[in-house]
Amino acid sequence: MIPKRPINADVPAEEQKDEQESPAKPEPKPQKKRSEAAPGPGTPKALAALVVLALVFIAVAIVWGTSGGDEGSSEATAPAPAPAPANKGGEEATSPSQTTEALGYPGFATNNTTRIGGSDPAANAAGAALAVFPSTTPGQRPDAVTLVGEDDWAGAIAAAVLMAPPVRAPILFSTPEEVPDVSEEALDALDPQGSPATGKATLFAIGKLAYPGEAAVVDSGEPAATAAGIAALRDRLFGKPPKHIVIASSSRPDFAMPAAAWAARSGDPILYAEVNELPAATATALKQHPKVSVYVLGPSSAISSKVVREIAKIAPRVKRVSGEDPVANALAFARYSDGSFGWNVNDPGHGFVLARSNSPADAAAAAPLSASGTWGPLLLTDDAATLPEEVRSYFLDVKPGYTTDPTRAFYNHIWVIGDQEAIDVNQQAEVNELAELEKIGAGE
Repeated sequence: MIPKRPINADVPAEEQKDEQESPAKPEPKPQKKRSEAAPGPGTPKALAALVVLALVFIAVAIVWGTSGGDEGSSEATAPAPAPAPANKGGEEATSPSQTTEALGYPGFATNNTTRIGGSDPAANAAGAALAVFPSTTPGQRPDAVTLVGEDDWAGAIAAAVLMAPPVRAPILFSTPEEVPDVSEEALDALDPQGSPATGKATLFAIGKLAYPGEAAVVDSGEPAATAAGIAALRDRLFGKPPKHIVIASSSRPDFAMPAAAWAARSGDPILYAEVNELPAATATALKQHPKVSVYVLGPSSAISSKVVREIAKIAPRVKRVSGEDPVANALAFARYSDGSFGWNVNDPGHGFVLARSNSPADAAAAAPLSASGTWGPLLLTDDAATLPEEVRSYFLDVKPGYTTDPTRAFYNHIWVIGDQEAIDVNQQAEVNELAELEKIGAGE
């Protein structure tokens, strides 16, 4: 399919970022350290943690790269390779298949895709944070990190707004009892030091969690109250009101997932509504910004028209962005544009993030990838083995091409989130093919 914008045009200059005012410092709440974390790391320890995490993800890719999909998949497990023949020196020769498995391809990466192959959101969040903030030098580290409970998907999605400039705090997961090893190692490597943009805080904790040192704490509870608290923190740190507000479903996390990527990219806060009720905490938060446009994400089965009418009484400018199911809903948001709101990704030359619709915390874990690098929307797949047909059609619609010079073309890149249980290598390979640059026409 011919792209909707010139294929050989030069890549436009990056948009200048708005200057942000230095926010007020949030009140830090000290908490006794509940998991033994090492003191502030130096560069060697940060590098060591990075290496450990990288090996974990590559190992996952290698192990699963030779197996089929989930239990419902019809793909058979690949047979083990036959012993390699000995070379002239009597040593065993390495076969091409063994070499690719050792490198982690294609399960770990292809020319158009990169997998963050953690077995759970905590591992995926650590991988995404370190992909965006390699932390080999102080300039590559974030000023702060947000910790969220492993079971608090709603708090995690709402906290993605703190990844937006000027705060840029990636998400890691914790528990009330201890910081998981993978999060602790990532935090050790990231080594946040705080800044005026973070109110001097190095950690933001959403709820009662274990963390080393001190943190600025946002109380958590029901999704609406938690999100309202995060929105209030966002207002203090950013020092200005949001341009837009997103209302997501508190009862259908699969419809709420795409909001995380947009919040990280835009700085627009996420608030929650139930199917037939606008929570008091959400109504109160909306009253803080009655002139700000509100966008309801999801169909009426997730957030009813009755709730939209209640929102309109507080904030008159309300619009709905929706698809009939979670996969279609994410695609609708990726395509949507209304002034400065929406991804408006309807042409080649973009990044994308692909995650499973049954893992809402992964939307928050991957949010930093939508706010850096090849910035792009979150798309969903509802099966480990098969790419949904509508997602395939969308990728074909935005497939990049060139006429004469491929080095002057636009390119697509897709981050694949999760291990083979989430999205198997066959689906990744299909996505890679759909993103491949193709020659169009008979240009020389």
